[in-house]
Parts: sequence; C-alpha cells; structure tokens
Amino acid sequence: MSASFKKILKFLLPIILGVFLLWYLYYSTTSEQRTMIWEQIKNASPYWVTLSIIIGVSSHVSRAIRWNYLLEPLGYKPSVLNNTMMIFTTYLANLGVPRSGEILRPTELATYEGVPFEKGFGTIVTERIIDVIMLLLIIFMAVLFQAELILGFLDEAGFGIYAGLAILVLGVLGLVIAIQIIKKSKAPFAKKIRTFLSDMLAGITSIFKMKRKWQFIFHTLYIWFAYVAMFYVIKFTVPETVDLGVGPMLVAFVGGAIAMTTTNGGFLAYPIFVGTALEFFGIDREVGQSFGWIMWIAQTLMVVVFGAISFLLLPLLNRNR
Repeated sequence: MSASFKKILKFLLPIILGVFLLWYLYYSTTSEQRTMIWEQIKNASPYWVTLSIIIGVSSHVSRAIRWNYLLEPLGYKPSVLNNTMMIFTTYLANLGVPRSGEILRPTELATYEGVPFEKGFGTIVTERIIDVIMLLLIIFMAVLFQAELILGFLDEAGFGIYAGLAILVLGVLGLVIAIQIIKKSKAPFAKKIRTFLSDMLAGITSIFKMKRKWQFIFHTLYIWFAYVAMFYVIKFTVPETVDLGVGPMLVAFVGGAIAMTTTNGGFLAYPIFVGTALEFFGIDREVGQSFGWIMWIAQTLMVVVFGAISFLLLPLLNRNR
C-alpha cells in the first residue's frame, strides 16, 4: 500500500463513517424523536453549557502549562499565552482536516518561539502517549464503577460470577501471550506495535526525569478531570439524566471519547455513541442523543470561537518574531 493511498484513506474513512452515521441517525429515529431531540437542545440551560465551556477552556490552559514542563528540559520556555493559542488553533485545524493540528502546533512553536520542529513534535508525541494512558485508566474506572452491571449482563446471558472471572483471567492470559508473540514476531505490523509500546514506555519514564514531575502529574490529572467534569455538568441540561451517578457518566464519556477518535471531531458519531451508552442505564435513545448533541455543540463551539480568536491573535501578538 503506497504512502499516498494511505493518506487518502485516512482522510476519506472518517468522512465515509460520518456519512454512514448521518444515514443511520436519520433512519433509526422517527420525525417525532428528531423533533424531541431538537426541542431538548433548544431548551438546554445556558448556565450549565457555559460552565462546561469554562471548564473546557481551563483544561486547555492547564495543557499549555504542562507543555512547558516537557519543553523546559530541552532549553525552551514559551509563554503560556502562546502555548494556549497554539493548542486552540490545533483543535480548530483538526475540525477541518483530521490530525493536521499535530503538524500545525510544532510549526507554530518553531515560528513564534524558535523551538526546532522535531523537538516540538517529539513533545506532542509524548503528550499523546500520556493521553492514551489516561483514557485507558478512565475506561478501567468506568468498568470498575459498573462491575455489578457488567456481571448482571453476564448472568442474564447464562454466565455466573465464576464464569465472569474465568473470562477475565483468560483475557489477561491472552494479552500476555499476544505480547510474547509480538516480541518475537518479525512482521512489519508487530514491529510497529513494538515501537509504539517502546515509545509509550519512554514517554512514561521521561516524566520521572523532568524537574517538575509532580506539577506535570498534577496538570495531567487536572486535564482529564476537567474533560470528565465538562461532560458531567451537561447532565443537568437534560431532566432524564440529572439523577445519573458518576459510573454511568464515565461509561458515556468513554463512548464519546471513542467517537472523537474515530470520526472528524466526533461529528454525528458523538451523540450516537453517547446515546447508546446511556441506553444501558435506562435512558431513552432520543434523550441520550440529545445529551450527546448538547455536549458536542458545547465543546465544538468552544473550539471554533477560541480557536478562531487564537488564529487571529497569535500572529498579531507575535508580529515582531
């Protein structure tokens, strides 16, 4: 498979998935359900939506501060304001062309702060590795919070608690065997996985070598706490979700996170994935999708407004560089 074909495929797949989800969203709901979704979106409380956006902005500022902890050992310390604007322009660019922001951010860093592109890009790779680890931890927490529900599903399907534990043990053993196979395999795909795992380990250990490792860990925890919090407060905009606890919200958050990684900015996929997750907790599909749309609109509005402002201000405030 040629490199150009891979690039075209990576660009087209999210679009194709988005078109499919548009079709699915239309044909899986009645006109009455679509009307209900639209009414709930229109009646969403501006207070909770605004609070969600403020929490989201704070997570981006925290990410900008944390970025300096990775750049500091390399001999650079950009302004937090510049870092924040670069991060917002990154997310804005990603809405248009998936993953283009990962190239734009180190380019801006090189232009306005004099950090070589390769070094800046390396810090972003480390950030992404940490983000993957944090998302995996949240998935684990979601499973832990809803262990009773999962065991209940297994029991209804004809499995007991011992069978559930057996499945878990077999899953762990399967993972260990897969790792051993990947270690010994000479296949190109296995080499890519080994490289990814090696980079992940390097990213983890680099945290303990930096001067401000505890500040770095604090901001990492805050960033993901803020992500969950901006999602959590949206539940107060939909009457049917107000009484849901942390566990269901974490499960729905994970569903939304998966949607964001599989499509361009989570368009269409986000409300469908969130709505499907909330169905497990007795929330009607159209209500769950309303929740997903409100959350998606809030975070997209944040990215578009602050991203556009940052795109305009970044060159103006750094016109002498």
